[in-house]
Amino acid sequence: MSSGLLFPGQGSQFVGMGQSLARRFPEAREVFEEADDVLRFALSRLAWEGPPDILTATENAQPALYVHSLAAYRVTRDRIGSVGAAIGHSLGELTAHGAAGTYSFADGLRLVRLRGQLMARAGKAAPGAMAAVIGLAADTIAALCREAADKGMTAVPANLNAKSQIVVSGELAGVEWLCSAAKASGAKRAVPLTVSAAFHSPLMRPAAEEFREGLDGTPFRSPSFPVVSNVTAGVEGDPDRIRRLLVRQLTSPVRWIECVARAREEGVTRFLELGPGRVLTGLNKRNARGVPTRAVGDPASIDSMEEWE
Repeated sequence: MSSGLLFPGQGSQFVGMGQSLARRFPEAREVFEEADDVLRFALSRLAWEGPPDILTATENAQPALYVHSLAAYRVTRDRIGSVGAAIGHSLGELTAHGAAGTYSFADGLRLVRLRGQLMARAGKAAPGAMAAVIGLAADTIAALCREAADKGMTAVPANLNAKSQIVVSGELAGVEWLCSAAKASGAKRAVPLTVSAAFHSPLMRPAAEEFREGLDGTPFRSPSFPVVSNVTAGVEGDPDRIRRLLVRQLTSPVRWIECVARAREEGVTRFLELGPGRVLTGLNKRNARGVPTRAVGDPASIDSMEEWE
């Protein structure tokens, strides 16, 4: 049995995340304690008690997700067995590399905190928006994005989450125009997302340039198991190339459908979503039909893993 590890991205955070895990399992508690020491503030308290608006801020949500997911991984790694591949959605790709030992837990946490801070700053300097478009093919949305560009507006595919479920990102005017155009083209829905910036769009270019410096100053190793890149949907093992792709990821679309397919090509026969929520588990109903997928982020879900063993 070969397991594929799924690590969620921003939007899966919630107040209370990881608290029951830390209460039950010493390994999880140690992860949160180390995170507090590394960051020099009580991330654990923020994750467990809120307030929600502070936890949801990009610079806080990203490290909270990284820590909760890796706490779940440390608790379950002896039960997981063989890891065929790991994939993370946006921020989750850095978590996947943390699980694979590409860098230390502490170095990865510093990178994630920096990434969140830079993305938040870029969002304030160049306000943008994101929206989920349901019911249109990827090539239709790409054509609408090109039409927006012809009109002098920025709107790009940002998350290719599942067939007919694509998130677009860009300037507010561009995203608003695209939502209207998508509905006129037959989209079932075009829903603005509550986000602080236009992630995975050209508006993140300043953040990407600064993030490059942080990556270059961090020791990297080859991952201990295959990690699929959001940018290429390929397995990347060379540390220098991984750094370059993590920079590009900030301005490139998350090719999630292809990432899941690549994990299956690596021989994955079941998936585990590690951390808060079950967004990726839901997407697998379309992206990996017939492949068992479970969300594992609290004691009850970890106890239920015995059914798989």
